[in-house]
Amino acid sequence: MDTIEADYIVVGAGSAGCVVAARLSEDPSCRVVVLEAGGEDTSPWIHIPLGYGKTIADPRVNWCYETEADPGVNGRKIFWPRGKVLGGSSSINGLLYVRGQAEDFDHWRQLGNVGWSFDDVLAYFKRSEGRLGAGDELRGRGGPLAVSDLGERDNELNEAYIKAAEEVGIPRNPDYNGRVQEGVGYFQVTARNGRRCSAAVAFLRPAMKRANLRVITRALAERVLFAGKRAVGVSFTRDGDRTTVRATREVILCGGAVNSPQLLMLSGVGPAEHLQATGVEVTYDLPGVGGNLQDHFQTRFVYKCRFPITVNDIMMSKVKMARMGLQYLLFRSGPLTVSAGTVGIFTRTRPELASPDIQFHFIGFSSDRPAEGLHKFSGFSQNVCQLRPESRGEILLKSPDPTVAPAIHPNYLATELDRWTLVEGLKLGRRIAERPVMQHYIESEYLPGADVTTDDELLEYAKQFGGTIYHPCGTCKMGPDPMAVVDDQLRVHGLTGLRVADASIMPTMVSGNTNAACIMIGERCADFVRGQAMARAAA
Repeated sequence: MDTIEADYIVVGAGSAGCVVAARLSEDPSCRVVVLEAGGEDTSPWIHIPLGYGKTIADPRVNWCYETEADPGVNGRKIFWPRGKVLGGSSSINGLLYVRGQAEDFDHWRQLGNVGWSFDDVLAYFKRSEGRLGAGDELRGRGGPLAVSDLGERDNELNEAYIKAAEEVGIPRNPDYNGRVQEGVGYFQVTARNGRRCSAAVAFLRPAMKRANLRVITRALAERVLFAGKRAVGVSFTRDGDRTTVRATREVILCGGAVNSPQLLMLSGVGPAEHLQATGVEVTYDLPGVGGNLQDHFQTRFVYKCRFPITVNDIMMSKVKMARMGLQYLLFRSGPLTVSAGTVGIFTRTRPELASPDIQFHFIGFSSDRPAEGLHKFSGFSQNVCQLRPESRGEILLKSPDPTVAPAIHPNYLATELDRWTLVEGLKLGRRIAERPVMQHYIESEYLPGADVTTDDELLEYAKQFGGTIYHPCGTCKMGPDPMAVVDDQLRVHGLTGLRVADASIMPTMVSGNTNAACIMIGERCADFVRGQAMARAAA
């Protein structure tokens, strides 16, 4: 068995892992090794914004997980794409940049996580962000992550949708990442000049020029190695060969909400009874590992359009497709620069709520499932998801074999609040679509259809046709309580030399797409690690 020496090991080159590796390797005296189970981010579809339609079910860059049968959605299994490539899910996601609400982070602080209020984390959002466009003092300008206004704004459907939302009482908001999230407006995206700016492009690729940073792709981490209660390395396989990386300082898990708890449990860290039943020797009984799973559940409206102005129409015409490709090649503009939503709404289902509890994504195309291609008719979509679900699921091992995917139990729509918040969101979406400015474009409601009218029928439609909007989190939650996995400096409880930094540490969901918060978590973790290293050096 070969052995590699490093100061820090980062497991997972996803959104947070790329940031952690890049920031730690700024110190030339530190040796940083990154282990990524996927390959290089060389596919052209990764870098073309609309290319996520090609990567969302591609096993070459995607774990292509599937949940267990979930009673909350009529026993269906839900497809869960997760990035398996440099950049992780930031290389295959819909590019939307949403920080969440200040209240989200203030709530983390209220749960006992010192240093995680919005005032605390704002500097880290700003440090990573290279905002291209208007914004106030809350926005960052000099960071490596390009955040731009959506380039494809000239489709008349977008303005019609914004006007319809305003007519039902939702104010226009030019910057939902500014002081107020509530309102309707164009999405902001992690892109520059028509090219995706993943965490790999923004952080890892520039850092890979440093001699002290080594990135090993196609490296499947099998387990964290311990000396007593201290993490001292990671065992991984690559092309059938097993290798050990030894860490003189720390191991940092950045595998995401599925892979980080899986690796902890494979390493014997997790609920002891479950580990023993699965055939894993217990290193440390930590009951919260894999629990507290949260995700944004979405349900969509699909409309047939009266006019051939949707992306569906382009994909049904070889001439239009050629024109679209040429427009992108020559000008880096056009439909190929579209993200997973052009217009967004953050609003409240009940006026007494302090902040928005529902989000809409308006999209100028439609499909049954993204991996199956677009509908063969002129169509567009309106997706709705609840921002702060109460439902909690879990991730469990199926096998001590690291090549076997874990069991994902999302437990969608398990509470009354979750079910009826979604129904109220669907009813609001109907009211928006019924405005004359939208009816001008709508030939008919394809899904759920005009015959689905009552609250019970809408709920049943959501159970039968709804699914993930790809934001799993919470499975290694941060906090001081008995079910927490890491403390407020992301150190795994009861162990030393081991941290987790990714969406899994979120104690509760952020109110919006999760990528921006994951990058902030990576920034925060790097500072924690560097601070501890400086303290050691001074001692």
